[in-house]
Amino acid sequence: MLDDRAKLLLKALIERYIADGQPVGSRTLSLASGLEFSPATIRNVMADLEDLGLIASPHTSAGRIPTARGYRLFVDTMLTVQQDPLTPPQLAPEQPQKVIANAAQILSNLSQFVGVVMAPRRTSVFRYIEFLRLSECRFLVIIVSPEGDVQNHVIFTDVDYSQSQLIEAGNFLNAHYADLSIEQVREKLKSEVDMLRGEIASLMQAAVNVSSEALSQAQDEVVISGERNLLAVSDFSSDMDNLRRAFDLFEQKTQILRLLDISSQAEGVRIYIGGESQAAPLEELSIVSAPYEVDGRVVGTLGVIGPTRMPYDRMIQIVDITSKLVSNALSYRK
Repeated sequence: MLDDRAKLLLKALIERYIADGQPVGSRTLSLASGLEFSPATIRNVMADLEDLGLIASPHTSAGRIPTARGYRLFVDTMLTVQQDPLTPPQLAPEQPQKVIANAAQILSNLSQFVGVVMAPRRTSVFRYIEFLRLSECRFLVIIVSPEGDVQNHVIFTDVDYSQSQLIEAGNFLNAHYADLSIEQVREKLKSEVDMLRGEIASLMQAAVNVSSEALSQAQDEVVISGERNLLAVSDFSSDMDNLRRAFDLFEQKTQILRLLDISSQAEGVRIYIGGESQAAPLEELSIVSAPYEVDGRVVGTLGVIGPTRMPYDRMIQIVDITSKLVSNALSYRK
């Protein structure tokens, strides 16, 4: 437990370091805290904070910098989020893929770090389906998801069908199978396949197969925007190894997806500092994330990735507002 004086000095040190990016000395801390502590008192408190693992002393400076543990204590107990007016661009209710891409760009532009958005989870095969004949035994299936995504897939069948048969099959499938989950469709197909006419059963099976593939691909989708912003961050530009590790993380994407998926299971804004998350185990990076919803149901997560020395109060605002914008845009479409 820290006393009030230690908390005040730690808060002042972290806020100064976030603002300047330079190790903070006792004289600077005295001026920043606004308190009449003697330099000796401040040095003693800083020594105690260092012993507790909340700050550290770089070899090249007499000043101190926060550790991940110090940042965590700061975020959990000392951070005050100022309600500064933010005017992010509005997200138009468009196809989800475009909403997601625009949201990642907004997060990146507002934060000047990296914006990430996990694609919405899709639970249904289609709201509407249509088949078009391209050539013999070769057809285009157009699938519109409940979220409004439009997907086009070329399918091949053993039997050739006329366009009138394709229209009839599409009408039947839209009337009897629309808005069902993949599992429900498969169960219905098992029990009804003998009752369905050949062309309908064959086309339905083909549609389920391509929808399953599209679903698995979409579940692995994460949109990342603004990686190059890290080039302007001194914490990375002065250390190419840190920068390379960060870019490797963005290339892999699966670790980010795992982290965002974990974040979606919690309410509100979550903050992961340094190596706290095994999904993104980089000491130099922090992630501020929040889930977004469609009609009150959490379907994905978004966030900002940047250096541990980020203005957390502003990042919380940016992420929170953007999650609401995405929720509104996707819900409005429906």
